[in-house]
Amino acid sequence: MKLPIHLNALKAFEVSARHQSFSAAAEELNVTPAAVGQLVRTLEEWLETPLFHRANSGKIRLLPTETAERALPEIRAGFDKLSQGLELLQQSPASGILTVTVSPAFAAKWLLPRLDRFQALCPESDVRLDTNLKPIDFVIQRVDIGVRYGAGNWQGLVAEKLMEEEVFPVCSPQLLAKADSLIKPRQLLQQTFIHDLSMDEDSGFPTWSAWLNKAGINHQPTHNIQINNSAAVLQTAIDGSGIALARSVMVKDDLAAGRLVRLFPEIQFESPLAYFVVYKPESIDIAKVQVFRDWLHQEVKG
Repeated sequence: MKLPIHLNALKAFEVSARHQSFSAAAEELNVTPAAVGQLVRTLEEWLETPLFHRANSGKIRLLPTETAERALPEIRAGFDKLSQGLELLQQSPASGILTVTVSPAFAAKWLLPRLDRFQALCPESDVRLDTNLKPIDFVIQRVDIGVRYGAGNWQGLVAEKLMEEEVFPVCSPQLLAKADSLIKPRQLLQQTFIHDLSMDEDSGFPTWSAWLNKAGINHQPTHNIQINNSAAVLQTAIDGSGIALARSVMVKDDLAAGRLVRLFPEIQFESPLAYFVVYKPESIDIAKVQVFRDWLHQEVKG
């Protein structure tokens, strides 16, 4: 029996079966739910057999048919083999591109200002940054290594802790000079609060509510700006538009340059999340991945 030409359709089927949802599969594959559904229908037409039962219990769930359930372990094993083959191909000396996935904010505030040091260390490698915020497939999108912020659990990836961080309020020197008084944390409530919405609060992402609770303040701010990009949050504070809740890794250079000032350093608030170097287990045998991982750790120590 010949293999189907459309490997994308097989991948769409496998991810949909794993999530029991076209919508969740679409989010993982970074396409629309309609595109996932069409790929699965194409595969069903080619095989001349249905692959899912559609169950509706409040929301539609996709349940693999008995035949599909039997085939799924072999399909997943096949994709694992393909992934290993692609990794071997990428170890070719002819491939000098190192693809790194990071958030846009981490790229702007931490990685890019330091990247010239890696390029001096490894001039034979060209760095390509992928700053997509959506979940990505390291194989399909040919990513070698990345830095992620979270609790350290990403399916199929090795996660090595790179940096922990502290969270604290910051503002511009100009705003601090104009403020009537910022002697006590409670006086912050008179200012505009800048909120970082770049991650879901359920993930443990530090919020103003958590910091205020740590400071013993039960009231919530009445003037707010909400932004879904950590670098933009800091830039808004630099522009003097309010008080931002800063993460120490992201704000380090702005504090050193005097663009921002830390407020109430006596209040210690550690983030429950951290930065991790992430990569597929087999990728660590690739020399350029090893060098970049070691360089990241050395930059943190330095």
